[in-house]
Formats: sequence, C-alpha cells, structure tokens
Amino acid sequence: MKKDCGMGSPGANTLRFLAGFRYFRVGAGDGSTLTRASANDPLCAGWFYLVEKRLFMKFLIISDLHGRTVWKEADFTRYDQIIFLGDYTDSYIVDDEIIYSNLNDIIQLKQSNPDKFVLLIGNHDAQYLHFPSYRCSGFRAWAQPALTDLFDKHYHLFQMAYQHGTYLFTHAGITNQWLMRFLTKIGNEALMITPGYYLAGLLNEVYGEPSPLRNLLFEVSARRGGHDPFSGPIWADRSETKFDYLAGFHQVVGHTPIDDFMTIGNEQGSITYTDVLQTKTAFYEITIPD
Repeated sequence: MKKDCGMGSPGANTLRFLAGFRYFRVGAGDGSTLTRASANDPLCAGWFYLVEKRLFMKFLIISDLHGRTVWKEADFTRYDQIIFLGDYTDSYIVDDEIIYSNLNDIIQLKQSNPDKFVLLIGNHDAQYLHFPSYRCSGFRAWAQPALTDLFDKHYHLFQMAYQHGTYLFTHAGITNQWLMRFLTKIGNEALMITPGYYLAGLLNEVYGEPSPLRNLLFEVSARRGGHDPFSGPIWADRSETKFDYLAGFHQVVGHTPIDDFMTIGNEQGSITYTDVLQTKTAFYEITIPD
C-alpha cells in the first residue's frame, strides 16, 4: 500500500484522498486491528493506515441488445457494476437461436457474480416473461415457449429498476406525471419522492405484486400506441421523458434509439439516453460517488 506521510503531524483520523480511496491515518494506540507502520520507517513511524473504501464506483451501462452479442467485447474487470437495461429479445436481424443463447449467456453471467451484474426488464422481454400479457411489436410466437421457459426459471434475477444514490436506472424512464398517477393508484399519493428516497425499491416491490397492481408499471400512452394517459418505466418515450424527467434524480435509460449518448438536464436532475447500438457499438460509462 502506498504510504502518504508528508502532512506534518496531523491528529487522529485525518482524512486523505488518494487514487479514489479514502485513507485514514490514526495515532498509535488507536488502531489495534490495523497494520502498523514500521517503527524504523523514517516517514511513517508510529502511525497506522487503513484503506476504508472507494469514494466512487464505475458503472458500465448496456442497453437494448435485441440479441446482439457485442456485450462480450466489454472488459468487465474495469467496472464495479454492470447494468443491462433490458430488451434482450426480439430483433429484425438476429435469429431465434442466437437470441436464446445470448440471453442464456447473460443469465449465466449474472449467476456468476450476482452483485456485480444487474438485469433490468425491457418492454420486449415482458411479453415473454409474463406471457400472454404485455404484448408489443416484434413478438415471435414460434420462439415464445422457449424464451418464456428460460425467463420463468430465472425470474428472480430480473428487476424493474436499480438505484445508486440519486442515480436511477430503468428501461425507459419515469416522468412526474406517471409517478403521480402511480402513487395515487397504489394509495401513496401523499408520499414525498425526494432525491434521498429509494424509488427503485418501491418500483421493484410493486413489480413483485400480482396484477392489477403490477400492471401500473407497464402502462403505455398513445405516444407508443397505448391507451393509458402516461407511459411507465417500461414504455416511456423520449418525447415524454425529455420534458418531464424527475427533479433530484439522474436517470439513465435505453428504449428509444438515438445516434449518440444524450443527456438532458443539469446537476439538479437529468436523464441520459443510451440506446445507440443500432448505429454503433458503444456502451455508456459513468462514475458515481459512493
């Protein structure tokens, strides 16, 4: 471990920031469980050192694969967490066998390191995961039995949303209008959704409920061919979210194809669109304070 002792004579628990880690320097006698610097060390005699934890986490975001295997080109060792934004299924160019085997490989990846890999649900996945509900374009009737069986066996590995601090990850995004309607429908209209609120937890909890409560998450507005007043986190279109994203949260979504990564908003709230795989092979990277 690199020692840094050039600060004169600081008191106990002096905080140092080096290479993204939090360092404590503790006076002799205060750190019996720590590794003590050698008494013969002219730089650090009599001091203890502890690397507590990283000050940030590096995320890789993989959006809307639709059977593509390009995710295998990524070096996952460079990241603390990898988030798949859903839409593993359906394609105009990839055949059924590749879609199935690719999804199975992603599931095995998740099983190999459950904490590092996050698998979100997209609208194209929902129609197989919850067959015959939540139908959308691109449905492959001949592939449905095998895909539904694969999803059923690993249902617990998939989730609706993921959150780290104020960063919120869903397939399509959340608008203020949909959220107000959602809270009213579940009987929590008085709930204050502040930046410190664990919104992903609420969404995942409702996703685990039976219909009709779960159906709220799959609402589709006319912007995407539905009949609901607003689209939920599986279906929200960029034309909805770019004007009505949540204040206090930084959303990262896929779903709506774009040519290049795009962020709308500022430090008080934003939404980033990452579905670029139709035009190029690129994955969104983000570093978030831990």
